[in-house]
Amino acid sequence: MPSKIPHELAVGDVYFSPLLPVLFLSFFAALVTVMLLNTLKLSRWFYAPSYVFIAIMVLYMILIDRFWITF
Repeated sequence: MPSKIPHELAVGDVYFSPLLPVLFLSFFAALVTVMLLNTLKLSRWFYAPSYVFIAIMVLYMILIDRFWITF
């Protein structure tokens, strides 16, 4: 029975934080989302697109951590 306590991910003898894959997945998902917003020319409505990128990335981090990756 898996526990709800976060633990390290082991690759060989190297231990990684469970936040590391979530960070990479959320970065690439936010990158695809921002590219789609740029293609559809919706990013011109944002005051600070760099802050929007960070906000979208944080939203993806929360969603991935909550619904997809369970420890």
